[in-house]
Amino acid sequence: MKKRTIMVCDHIHESGLKMLAEQSDIEYINVADLPKDELLKVIGKADVAITRSSTEVNEAFLNAAVNLKALVRAGVGVDNVDIEGCSKRGIIVMNVPTANTIAAVELTMAHMLSCMRAFPYAHNHLKLDRVWKREKWYGYELKDKKLGIIGFGNIGSRVGIRAKAFEMDVIAYDPYIDPSKATDLGVEYTTDFDDILACDIITIHTPKNQETIGMIGKEEIAKMKEGVVLINCARGGLYDEEALLEGLKSGKIRFAGIDVFSKEPATDHPLLELDNVTVTPHLGANTHESQYKIATQAAQQALSAARGISYPNALNLPIRENEIPEYAKAYLELMQKIGFLAAQANAGVIKSLKITGEGEIGEYIDSLATFAAVGALKESLGENINYVNAEFVANERGIEIHKQQFPATGPFKNKITLRLTTEQGVMEISGTIFNENVQRIVEINGFTLDVEPKGRMILFKNTDVPGVIGDVGQILAKHHVNIADFRLGRDKKGMALAVILVDNDVKEEVLRELDSLSASVYVKYVIL
Repeated sequence: MKKRTIMVCDHIHESGLKMLAEQSDIEYINVADLPKDELLKVIGKADVAITRSSTEVNEAFLNAAVNLKALVRAGVGVDNVDIEGCSKRGIIVMNVPTANTIAAVELTMAHMLSCMRAFPYAHNHLKLDRVWKREKWYGYELKDKKLGIIGFGNIGSRVGIRAKAFEMDVIAYDPYIDPSKATDLGVEYTTDFDDILACDIITIHTPKNQETIGMIGKEEIAKMKEGVVLINCARGGLYDEEALLEGLKSGKIRFAGIDVFSKEPATDHPLLELDNVTVTPHLGANTHESQYKIATQAAQQALSAARGISYPNALNLPIRENEIPEYAKAYLELMQKIGFLAAQANAGVIKSLKITGEGEIGEYIDSLATFAAVGALKESLGENINYVNAEFVANERGIEIHKQQFPATGPFKNKITLRLTTEQGVMEISGTIFNENVQRIVEINGFTLDVEPKGRMILFKNTDVPGVIGDVGQILAKHHVNIADFRLGRDKKGMALAVILVDNDVKEEVLRELDSLSASVYVKYVIL
């Protein structure tokens, strides 16, 4: 089988590179140090590319990337990615939307505190000028100040939580959320933008698009109270920088905390000349923790895409349900993984797929069926199957697709199940999502388990007799296969099913030796 090529175009944390390098079925090429004009000469080798802000995914890039199937933007912003151009070429674009959330939240709070206490200037006055002059540095407290938050998503909402801990009054403006997302946190919600403009401190946490570019300009600043403090740790250009400069010079804006600029690097920006601005060079994601998470999540997404398993956080999936909520998207991804797992574990000509959705997720049964079909058929059809043609190909092959939806009756608010039937038998797998994005397989062929659908797995069914776990462990140890996790399910018929997650590739001889155990019913090996 031809190895898929993942090309890393920009620098990411070593942890992500190590993850890619360890994969035996992947050819990994790191071209982060290559000049961008040289990158265009080699990007044609890539099946999947990982980029950051330094690489412009424009027409020239896409014309050169003739084999590209997917692109992972290692970070949140995709301002430098021509998503429409990617879609026209069938390239799926993914980002890593939550890895740097806490880093950006904490930087926002740091700027807010620095502005209110003029911290950098007091620091420099003492440390650089060696002047001890306490009376020069009277600041302001956050307590009882009114904070206006524009954009109340992953970052904005967490800023709100922390601001409440400082005993601030918090008001949120975000026309794209359910008001309860704010009010449940004790935050006031408004649909009147003027309510935000009347706040003591305003911070912005929106994406950069036609609606948000320059959304705080001269007119908006004119409506603000005297001495307002503005924070921007989101995207350069959300504040009109000329209007911001004018407001800071006039004193209308007492202080501003800025991490991002319209054009970067911004080493000669006029804002740097002012003494009522705290600035940082786009450090929103610059913590060791966030860089580790960004790199490992981007690498995992690239691996899943290269193997055709799933496309986490895809921004342009060719599926019609454009208004699917975030919680449902997690179930769609899980369903595709379940389909891929079931097809590997129950190898053979697929006869039928039965998709069940219990709870609210049942409303998206058609989409669940599409993703299940893609996952199940990927094992046999590879790149020839996609979200557009999946059900058509299934029908063409005589595969019956059955869909059922039920209200939630068990312990889970939402549960999805795929029953895949081949001439070899039946594989039925159920899964759910915990805490919004934690994927779990909770049942396999009637055995209750709790398994993360990720990596290399051995499915070992056996008669439930003493000594089996020890025998399995000894065989794997003998072949230097390290066990990462061991999950066991038992039924009332004297049977057990173990799902063993391992760190190494498992050779056929290991599987044969496991199957030779007297207690063995079957052994399956799958890779997600």
